Amino acid sequence: MLRLSQVGKARRLALVESSPLRRFDPRAKLLLSLCASLMVMLPLERLAVFCLLYLLLLLWARLIVPAAVQIWRMRWILIVLFAVDWWLVGLDLAAIITLRLVLLAGVFALLFSTTTITEFRLALECLRLPYQYAFSLGLAFQSLSLLDEEWRAIREAQQVRGVLVELRGFRSLLRQAGDLVALTVPAVVLTTRRAWAITEAAYARGFDSPHRQPYHILVLKLHDWVMMLASVVVATIFLIWR
Repeated sequence: MLRLSQVGKARRLALVESSPLRRFDPRAKLLLSLCASLMVMLPLERLAVFCLLYLLLLLWARLIVPAAVQIWRMRWILIVLFAVDWWLVGLDLAAIITLRLVLLAGVFALLFSTTTITEFRLALECLRLPYQYAFSLGLAFQSLSLLDEEWRAIREAQQVRGVLVELRGFRSLLRQAGDLVALTVPAVVLTTRRAWAITEAAYARGFDSPHRQPYHILVLKLHDWVMMLASVVVATIFLIWR
């Protein structure tokens, strides 16, 4: 099981590294992600059309697999919210809430699958955000990936020891709900310790100095400007389209 998961992760990393978006400036990808995130305000019909357009973008960028993995991790949240919204309000609200969460998951996958935390932090610095805030935001997003890694490592270790047993049907849903609590607590504790250690190491090296300069200067190229312009134009069209 561990070997299969490692092989799957290696294949996903190979797909991400071959993505055309890897050569784009992180500021251009950040603007693309912000424009796509604004589309959650659209009504159902326009949101569905934009999700289809965004799916084509993911296909071109070879990021369908990371986006699908991100959505699969949210499957129980999506199922529960869809059922509750449909039961309490109606099908339209259930559909639009689901599409919004799926779109945000796809945006998260696009940005952080093709952008390292260092590149993301550097983009924020180049946008004149003080380094302390840029470092804190980068550490927050890095902690999310650390939490996922710790949670999966603990879960796989428990499965190898026979503590977690695969069940089916309704019993499986109840068991997974209980396992979620039992696995999340130690994962959060370990992630917090690692994040605190990273923070202390960074401050010890003077990362919080007000006179610190970025180690690399980003330069927007022609394809970056084209993508930024296209992102703004498409977002404007969808927002004003009636």
